[in-house]
Amino acid sequence: MNLLRKLLFPLGIVYWVITFFRNKCYDWSWFSSQSYAIPVIAIGNLSVGGTGKTPHTEFLIRLLKNQYKLAVLSRGYKRKSKGFVIANSSVSAEILGDESYQIYTKFPEVKVAVCEDRRTGILHLLEHEQLQVILLDDAYQHRKVQAGFYVLLTAYDDLFADDFILPFGNLREPSIGKKRADVVLVTKCPINLSDKEKSTIVKKLNVNVDVYFTTIMYDEEVYSEEGNELLQSFKNKEKVVVVGIAKPNYFIEKVKNDKDHIKVYPDHHNFTDAEIAELNNWSKTHPIITTEKDYVRLKGKIKQNLYYLPIKIKFLENEFSFTNKIKKYVESSTRNSSLFKK
Repeated sequence: MNLLRKLLFPLGIVYWVITFFRNKCYDWSWFSSQSYAIPVIAIGNLSVGGTGKTPHTEFLIRLLKNQYKLAVLSRGYKRKSKGFVIANSSVSAEILGDESYQIYTKFPEVKVAVCEDRRTGILHLLEHEQLQVILLDDAYQHRKVQAGFYVLLTAYDDLFADDFILPFGNLREPSIGKKRADVVLVTKCPINLSDKEKSTIVKKLNVNVDVYFTTIMYDEEVYSEEGNELLQSFKNKEKVVVVGIAKPNYFIEKVKNDKDHIKVYPDHHNFTDAEIAELNNWSKTHPIITTEKDYVRLKGKIKQNLYYLPIKIKFLENEFSFTNKIKKYVESSTRNSSLFKK
């Protein structure tokens, strides 16, 4: 832990008290929290970024989209717009935010919207759409909304049980917030994680709900506007690797070789004109491989040789148990509620 964070430890104590008391005000109903007549599933974490919320949200979309009329609502982090925006053919990644735009382009049959205030966002969605399920992406701390089911993510190499409150550590709220979770997913695990280590992690997390383990699975092909090619065909080529995500090392290790030029940017980075010009220069002589999230911000700006590598998540075990919990919640909520109550 660096010196600055150590110096900020007293501020961390203040932040802990504020966030703890805020949560208690919701727990004690001193602050109002809105619940809904349709199933609302919140996907989030206790820490700042890097747990894989978007691919896990996409997993839930694939699970539910063919059976239910589905919407995904998020904040739209670092977007160049304000208020409620619903995705359509006239929006861009800059207007919607990169992750929301990525979801919109991959799942056009699903309603995708952004709003800083999720309560306002849900109200707008229900006014215009006959929805059956709403997924809230990155809304674990948004206590104004009372979701019916909470999916808490924590990264294998950065467990919330090993972390501290901001700014001393990376936790957005005290780890006692884990008690709101209906399930916990330990993400970005090694594919060969042992049963002994799983058991150790479960004990360390100390939760009273089921814990599942997932890993990131990269596609074997890279994609561009012109089509797709095997990733292996790029492994020995000199190329430019462009990555602007919270934890870039997984991606870099998957695609790089010793001849590559690695360009690392902050998460959700808005590329400047100078950076775009530099990448366009590189693209004249080198393929550029980037993440799916970065691709939606670079598409149309890099004129040639731009590829992205998609990812999905895979359960190490017990996938059916997890999906069955989700389906049972949605089915019971849909059956027992007035779906379109205003």
